[in-house]
Amino acid sequence: MFLPLRDVEALDAALARAAAGPILLFKHSPTCGISAQAHAEIGEWLDRKPVEAPPVYLISVRQHRAVSNAVSERFGIRHESPQVLLVDATGVRWHASHFRVSPADIQAAIGKFALSTR
Repeated sequence: MFLPLRDVEALDAALARAAAGPILLFKHSPTCGISAQAHAEIGEWLDRKPVEAPPVYLISVRQHRAVSNAVSERFGIRHESPQVLLVDATGVRWHASHFRVSPADIQAAIGKFALSTR
């Protein structure tokens, strides 16, 4: 299940949660075909969510531009859509955009992150 981020205060709360463990930020544009495909694939992945998967926060970039801009500004990563960022207490550990926003790529990044924190 996606956890929607509709304002900067909700983003702050999600980032505070990242202090306890990794989170995923997924920037989605409903008018972009690539983003729609990524949204559907990630949604299906979340339905079968692996135990080790972190919470996935959804930022609808058209409806909640301020949140999308805040992510770009805080992490110094240019906005793209779709875009996914794996974030923990130290910052962005991995990010991808366009066709690299897939369950397989996300799962691989989570696996690398888990190995690096052992």
